[in-house]
Amino acid sequence: MALFRADYLADSIHQVSGAALERRGIRLLLADLDNTLVPYGVPLPDEGVKAWRDELHAHGVTLFILSNNRHESRPRIFAEGLDVPYIGHAGKPKTPSFVRAMERMGVTKEQTAIIGDQIFTDVLGGNRAGVTTILVKPIRLAGNPGRYVRYAAELPFRLLSAGGKRL
Repeated sequence: MALFRADYLADSIHQVSGAALERRGIRLLLADLDNTLVPYGVPLPDEGVKAWRDELHAHGVTLFILSNNRHESRPRIFAEGLDVPYIGHAGKPKTPSFVRAMERMGVTKEQTAIIGDQIFTDVLGGNRAGVTTILVKPIRLAGNPGRYVRYAAELPFRLLSAGGKRL
């Protein structure tokens, strides 16, 4: 059960500050792309996401996109627009992509966190990899009935996550 519980909750990425991460010794923030940073299908980062990346960077935290998107171009184009490293087709909740990202950036699991909107990929993968997990609310569910089913299945774990602990 603990593998499905996030360490922290936030309504959105914008509630997670670089200062809060820095206080916890986090130097690498792995971020899911779709429905975490932007809604599905948004091709490039907006100014709000860029400002958030800059705020993280000012506190010594590197943003790194870790996306399960199977289309190589989707995370690559977005990451290039944000000027951050990425791994696409990450295979979360499997852990090899987490390990590759940490090795690539020269950090330990204690210095790494993941932020994402899904329990069964982002939180489970992060917990299996031994990194801090931050669960955000999905940006938008509309447009895909499968998302409603997936998030409904996650609801009990969302309610248990972190006891409402916020950064």
